[in-house]
Amino acid sequence: MLVYGSHVILTYLLVAFSESDYAGCKLDRKSTSSTCHLLGSSLISWNSKKQACVALSTTEVEYIAAGHGCAQIIWLKHQLLDYGVRLSKVPLYCDNTSAINLTNNPIQHSKTKHIEIRHHFLRDHVQKGDCEIKFVKIENQLADLFTKPLARDRFNKLRTELGILDIKNVVLCVCSMLILCTHALVS
Repeated sequence: MLVYGSHVILTYLLVAFSESDYAGCKLDRKSTSSTCHLLGSSLISWNSKKQACVALSTTEVEYIAAGHGCAQIIWLKHQLLDYGVRLSKVPLYCDNTSAINLTNNPIQHSKTKHIEIRHHFLRDHVQKGDCEIKFVKIENQLADLFTKPLARDRFNKLRTELGILDIKNVVLCVCSMLILCTHALVS
């Protein structure tokens, strides 16, 4: 179970988040997609990559990012099968309701005809029950950390929620342990 603040958000063994920044690259206007995957409360996989094509809408860019998250879910599910863990409908959290609706709606609309067929991989796996795409508020979007520069407070909040340690705290902890061990040996 994962707890954010005072809210219990996740009660799944495996959970994923996908995020993107629309046209974030100032040179070619391509977007960056990021995903992160947690097993229990442990971050086990993350990715941040510039998309190969220029997206025409935030819906398209978020849909592509969610597709990358879905592909990693499929891989992780196969790995967990080796340990006897069988999962279905792994939640994939996305903060774009239009991308979620596109995923859940099998009808091709005129507004989405430009999205390449390969990106509908996500829709196929949602229909198969491999994963389910769910809405997450932007303030709870953990993959945001891997997509764009953030204010220090937001960065630190997300880093803590992902269980990523601040190197300064790790160094202080190691130094304290060494002092205690040295003191115990001398005594």
